[in-house]
Amino acid sequence: MNTRIRIAQIRVVPEKGNLKANHERLMSILGEVAGQKTDVVVTPECFIDGYVATEANVSAEELGQYAIDPLKSDYTRAISKWASEASAWVILGCSRISADGVYNTAMIFDRKGVLVGMYDKIHCQTHDKKYIPGRSLRVFDSDFGLFGVIICADRRCPETVRSLALQGARIISNPTYGMHDERNLHMMQTRSYESEVFIAFTHPKQSLLTDPTGRIVCDDARKDAHYSVNEIDLTEVDRVRRNESSHLKDRRPDVYVC
Repeated sequence: MNTRIRIAQIRVVPEKGNLKANHERLMSILGEVAGQKTDVVVTPECFIDGYVATEANVSAEELGQYAIDPLKSDYTRAISKWASEASAWVILGCSRISADGVYNTAMIFDRKGVLVGMYDKIHCQTHDKKYIPGRSLRVFDSDFGLFGVIICADRRCPETVRSLALQGARIISNPTYGMHDERNLHMMQTRSYESEVFIAFTHPKQSLLTDPTGRIVCDDARKDAHYSVNEIDLTEVDRVRRNESSHLKDRRPDVYVC
């Protein structure tokens, strides 16, 4: 199993509702990322459609016009092809059309370009109520071990990160589009610290990576660079969780109120 992995976080503001332009921009950036020998690439939340759900003039019914079908979309086929050629995992943020409506989704492609899973945002507030909320928090297996995915507001609830950590996730990708201020910086440090996990907070204007001790590995908001690449050692998670004062080890679920 790989323990050291290189993570690329895409950092660019997409155009509202312009799927074609956003896809072309992403593919251009991925062309640059390909030379970085990355293991994982994460985009911001709903990158393909530019998170058009935030627009007041786009209703829940109209949202389907900007959503993609993962099995039929040329955009997902292109990402699949890139992932295979670059031998990298890709976490792609988009609005996803389904038989029962539209979800705020992160599609997960493996190194062979296979769509091995999807995560649907579970905490849908304000404009996100146009989406159908997700129904599960699960981990995904990979050549570098178990990992999790949450989307934007999911990070506000400690239970989301903790649930994935308890299932064995050592790193969590967090495609997002929301706040990225100092308050959020401390929140992400806390989420990593309390659940002893790496978190890759990936925003159109910020690449933030925190480690299992709450330390900041990367906090990049440069406007002249559209992605950040960092290498992490996942055995650091194992080391922290073996510690006598491990937060996960010292949990008291027998007295918690759920």
